[in-house]
Amino acid sequence: MKEVFFTFLKLGLISFGGPTAHLAYFYQEFVIKKKWISEEVYKELLAVCQFLPGPASSQLGICIGALRSGWKAGCIAWLGFTLPSILLMVGFGILLKSNIVPDLKWFHGLKLVAAAVVAHAILNMWKNSKDHPYKIYIVIGSALIALVFAGAFTQLIVILVGAGIGFFLFKEETDLPYVSVSFSVPKKIALWSLGFFFLLLFLLPLLKSFSGLLSFAISDSFYRSGALVFGGGHVVLPLLENEVVRQGWIGKEEFLAGYGVAQAMPGPLFTFASYLGYMISGYSGVILSTAFVFLPSFLLVFGFFPLWEKIRNYPKMRTVIDAIQFSALGILLSAFCIPVFTSAVYSAYDLFIFCSLFFLMVFLKVPNWLILIIGLIAPFLNPF
Repeated sequence: MKEVFFTFLKLGLISFGGPTAHLAYFYQEFVIKKKWISEEVYKELLAVCQFLPGPASSQLGICIGALRSGWKAGCIAWLGFTLPSILLMVGFGILLKSNIVPDLKWFHGLKLVAAAVVAHAILNMWKNSKDHPYKIYIVIGSALIALVFAGAFTQLIVILVGAGIGFFLFKEETDLPYVSVSFSVPKKIALWSLGFFFLLLFLLPLLKSFSGLLSFAISDSFYRSGALVFGGGHVVLPLLENEVVRQGWIGKEEFLAGYGVAQAMPGPLFTFASYLGYMISGYSGVILSTAFVFLPSFLLVFGFFPLWEKIRNYPKMRTVIDAIQFSALGILLSAFCIPVFTSAVYSAYDLFIFCSLFFLMVFLKVPNWLILIIGLIAPFLNPF
């Protein structure tokens, strides 16, 4: 257990670069260096974690820890990997609320960084997603629906429609290799975990409505965000924006500033929720937002994997996964248009900085921490 914790703590301190980089760190550490799992098992775990809603890198870490020393080690692995980022994001929130750095120019720089990072994520997701005749139509259609019919359940509807298109219109595939992955979790526990996952999805909104308490409102918003994110950590942006900005809990500027800083932090991007929780309700908000945004990942990992060896045999599973990923990309594209781009780019100079940051990320492969520094400095160099 100690070995698991300190190994993941080390990765939590050095894993800069976002979800894709985290997966590379895990591969090097656990497949090549420590040989905790084979390459075949790693690929199988990754395929399932990318299919499940939630942060793929965090779920993969839970899986590796659980395979190493049981389900408790899976929880310890998550704690080690996530704790540094939580502390850093809450620390940023404390500084922001204390007005220790009051000049708003650096604040605007963070918004430009966030815009460039989201644009880069969209480009990468487009390139890495599978080529398909329906791809462009699902992405653009999902983006337009999310823009025109913005609402609490719009993203869920878009994802379900995408899944339906994949099931009924995509050609069946059977390209998943067979690899046995067992967590030694009893089937009964797995079914209880999945049942609890769906129960909370419907129970928390009712508790929020009938009680009127902020604690239930925070729990509901962050649980739904963690439960409905398909396509990677960046897709959590529109869900969280819909939950916390449109409800008036925090302003767009604070939201985008925190998102910009999250790009330069090590560890999972979902710890952005810890910052939001602090901005909404202090330390109690941190606990609620962090616990409930990650809770779906635990319930799905321990509920889904024991059933995976049977589910994976259905050829339609891959087509549904592909279609959901296209829909998730469309949702992210809509969030980039509004509010990310429109809240960051006000002038020709802003557009120049945005394009420059995007160019540095795409063509020169400049790391996110350096992009953050450049973005923070850029507003102070504005000659106009």
